[in-house]
Amino acid sequence: MRAKITYLVTAAVLVFYFVLVGSRGVMLIQSGTLLTVTFGVAVLILPVIGVWFLWKNTQFVRRANQLAAELEAEGGLPVDELRRTPDGRIDRDSADEVFARRKAETEAAPDDWRSWFRLAVAYHDARDTPRARKTMQRAIALHDGRRLPV
Repeated sequence: MRAKITYLVTAAVLVFYFVLVGSRGVMLIQSGTLLTVTFGVAVLILPVIGVWFLWKNTQFVRRANQLAAELEAEGGLPVDELRRTPDGRIDRDSADEVFARRKAETEAAPDDWRSWFRLAVAYHDARDTPRARKTMQRAIALHDGRRLPV
């Protein structure tokens, strides 16, 4: 729940920023000189890119949460079997052990979105966020019946 609240607050701040920057871009365009119109158009590009990025991120999170809910309903969510340090962090060796099992599971069933989902969780637990995201994207694509290149 804390992550959802953080995401919503961050998204709201970004939307406020996009509106603020967009209004400045419009003001520059309304000035009417070649220089201010050029800067105004350039300034308007930033919120457009930001809105697109925020939308794609929100879609990704929503789809990943849908897969998690479906997997939970099936009883297939990965169990948290990781050892933790006294301060609550995941033990690196424990994460590596779980990752090795998840990787083997995925290699045995490369067309199963469930194994890719669990592998994405293992990547996340191992603090490899870029690979976790790519792996989750593969799980989403497989769930939707799409195939991604290896």
